[in-house]
Amino acid sequence: MEGLLDCVLRDVITQAGGIDLCVTEFIRVSGSLLPYKTFERIAPELKQQSHTPSGVPVRVQLLGSDPVCLAENAARLAELKPHGIDLNFGCPAKTVNRHRGGAVLLKEPETIYQIVKAVRDAVPGYIPVTAKMRLGYEDASQAIACAQAIEQAGACEVVVHARTKTDGYKPPAYWEWIALIKEQIGISVVANGEIWTLEELKRCQLISNCDDIMLGRGIVANPGLALEAKQGRAIAWQQLQPLFVTFWQQVLIHCYPKYQAGRLKQWLNYLRKHHPEAEVLFQQIKTLNQPEQIEAFCPELLGLR
Repeated sequence: MEGLLDCVLRDVITQAGGIDLCVTEFIRVSGSLLPYKTFERIAPELKQQSHTPSGVPVRVQLLGSDPVCLAENAARLAELKPHGIDLNFGCPAKTVNRHRGGAVLLKEPETIYQIVKAVRDAVPGYIPVTAKMRLGYEDASQAIACAQAIEQAGACEVVVHARTKTDGYKPPAYWEWIALIKEQIGISVVANGEIWTLEELKRCQLISNCDDIMLGRGIVANPGLALEAKQGRAIAWQQLQPLFVTFWQQVLIHCYPKYQAGRLKQWLNYLRKHHPEAEVLFQQIKTLNQPEQIEAFCPELLGLR
């Protein structure tokens, strides 16, 4: 998720446990062969055998509409040995769609086929090629056709966000559509969309007929959700303390100073959906904009005392 689930939060949230796999934010591919440093900037885990510091494998996601250019960049990315290459057919952002990227391609199943096939043909067979899609652009009339195109082109897995581009992130997610898609294709299908609680996760599994779930905003709000799903125990606010320490250390490394306070507030804004303590802290620091102010206000939270 662009601007949210970057390498900083991947590091932090995978430390909470329960996560089997991560996918990076998308790397936009548009008319040029990207340098290695671009891939490594978005996915610094490539320097660690494509794993987070806690050992969770990471796939790198590409976004674009030119099959040849995507294939060339995928081949270069493959030289860095990612755990897998994922293709984005789900981003609803207007700027992305205006440049024929993301969800707008769900209007064109044949183009999706060409992209996936070109990438699959361009990278070694041991590297998984997967895709993420929504149900469609304005409606779900071509959802099954798009999923079939992804399968027929050689992908081994598809994540389905159970809303259209027009739906955006408005509830509900239509998990029943994932079950319909799953009936029509033979590759692995992963359910995604509007999963914030353990109850919603279980209902999604039941309705979508999928064992595997991809979590986005829900796990940012509740870093213990995946572990709770596997072990039946939630993570309390006090247990998040080590994660805040890691988070702030990574923010100081990866973010410019003018963005550091904002990153903490951004995460707290999500955490307050699940943890009342985060609501209190968010209200207390929401007007602070300098990292020094943040550190002075909550040094214990950030491991500074």
